[in-house]
Amino acid sequence: MGSLSLGFKCSEETQQTQLYVYEQQPPLKVIRAFPLPAGGALVHLHNISGGVLGGDQLNIAVDVQAGAYAQLTTTSATRLYRSRNGVIPARQTTHIHVAEHGLLEYVPDPLIPFAGARYQQQTRIELARGAGLLWWETVAPGRVARGELFAYDLLQLEYEISVEGRPIALEKIKLEPRQRSLSSLARLGPYHYFTSFYICKVGLDAAYWLSLEKECSLLAQQLTCADEIRWGVSTLAAHGIVVRALSKRGTALAGGLHAFWDMVTQALYGRKSIPPRKIY
Repeated sequence: MGSLSLGFKCSEETQQTQLYVYEQQPPLKVIRAFPLPAGGALVHLHNISGGVLGGDQLNIAVDVQAGAYAQLTTTSATRLYRSRNGVIPARQTTHIHVAEHGLLEYVPDPLIPFAGARYQQQTRIELARGAGLLWWETVAPGRVARGELFAYDLLQLEYEISVEGRPIALEKIKLEPRQRSLSSLARLGPYHYFTSFYICKVGLDAAYWLSLEKECSLLAQQLTCADEIRWGVSTLAAHGIVVRALSKRGTALAGGLHAFWDMVTQALYGRKSIPPRKIY
């Protein structure tokens, strides 16, 4: 069982966010934090196995303390390897807490489920007053270059975002392509990739989010290309919006996500987004 427990604290003297590693057990690992403008700290999440193996049970805990600014990313796409018969599905559980006026940008590379993969992921995020969250999750159809398209056995994703104990977003996805075709119009239709981008800042009123939804919807219309990629935006129950997309190409999703990231960062924090540098 791999585990990783991280904390981020803003120094009162330097106003720079510092990383604290409370626990790390292979295959999960972090090496160091890189300073960001605006006092942030960038951390790369490593999986030294090169991907998630069948039967892996991984736990990640992240605590962003009051006023801290953390950015988390992966070193590359997360490869979900084949599970052998009789082995329980691989599972990753992530629990994140962002304290008052903290900010977390969680921008991992896509999940790539290999043929025969069985994978479950549960992500729970708790936000305090004034806390901010920019988080996306993108899923590929498999190793497309090798001709794999929805050849995995199981992909189960569960997300929950809550504010002071009250859920503002719940999402549950269970895909079993060999049992139920994903080309159905009730699922992905003609598209192969999908993404969700959650944008939250606790305390802003509903009118603000409706206004931001309209701005983002205009960008969504500009980025949408018939039969290639479709973008959509909607408000959450409170404190945020979600951007979603379906695409035939992964590269188109990446460019669009960064365009939305830049727009909402400017709107919420008065600055441009800071894409993470990759170290490998």
